[in-house]
Amino acid sequence: MRQQRTASREAADTAAQQRAIQAKTDARDEQQKGKSRKDEAPQTGARPYPVPPFPEQHQAKPGTEAVLEPRPMYDAPHYLGSRKLEGKIALVTGGDSGIGRAVAILFAREGADVAVVYLSEHNDAKETKAAVEKEGRRCILISGDVKDSAFCRDAIETAVRELGGLDILVNNAAFQEHAAGIEELTEAQFDQTLKTNLYGYFHMAKAAAPHLRQGGAIINTGSVTGIDGSQELLDYSMTKGGIHAFTRSLSGSMLKRGVRVNAVAPGPVWTPLNPADKSADKVAKFGQQTKMKRPAQPEEIAPAYVFLAAPSCSSYITGEVLPIIGGY
Repeated sequence: MRQQRTASREAADTAAQQRAIQAKTDARDEQQKGKSRKDEAPQTGARPYPVPPFPEQHQAKPGTEAVLEPRPMYDAPHYLGSRKLEGKIALVTGGDSGIGRAVAILFAREGADVAVVYLSEHNDAKETKAAVEKEGRRCILISGDVKDSAFCRDAIETAVRELGGLDILVNNAAFQEHAAGIEELTEAQFDQTLKTNLYGYFHMAKAAAPHLRQGGAIINTGSVTGIDGSQELLDYSMTKGGIHAFTRSLSGSMLKRGVRVNAVAPGPVWTPLNPADKSADKVAKFGQQTKMKRPAQPEEIAPAYVFLAAPSCSSYITGEVLPIIGGY
């Protein structure tokens, strides 16, 4: 009986303690009523990054980085190279702008020569080439359509012939166009998306496989949409999920050759891909739904590709998909 009374008093004391804690919180909540607190985008990088709203803008495909406002930040001035890719040769598709450009520059800063494959954005590609050469490395430009298997074979052979081999393939070229629902998604668009985003990756990997040297890497650009889906990007999300599965599946056979295969799955990134898809009013708000309340800049994504390309960093990593989405 005495034990019951003691337990009862202890329970009553705990309940009182809980009410005291609650009262303090209630008082704070009451003080905050009617007060508006600005929910600012956190700045966690080596330099400040732009936050929405951006200027309303819309571009014709395939999109041009030179006229995007604000200009994407790709040069990563605070990133110091340390010869992680010294003597390596890389080929980057979609390397004229966006993530591809930032990756090409950091690869060069780490000591690699780079072949940049792009569709038709010649001026953007020339700017990428100049930036790579500024790092003291060689860069060649190859224009063509990754949907075409013959072009992919020619691109790989050109890189091997002109640069002297191949160690790293970055599959990054992509096509994206929104559709409100499945009824609006035409077969022509579906075909364009799948053949660019899936066939293109397959063609390039197949062409590169015989040339990739031991210690080499294939890095595929996936997407958060391949993890979470996107109701307005049905076909694009399908391809990105397929890229993730392609990465995991290909990694097994390539490992026997001493080549690792991984993927990076970014969230929203400030590149020409999105202004060349979304309406101007949606572009103005692009990326604000993330925990960071802004899109990533290409230079914030590119170091992940260096990590996955460099044997000194990721020799025990293959078949993985690395999400970089601004926080869950």
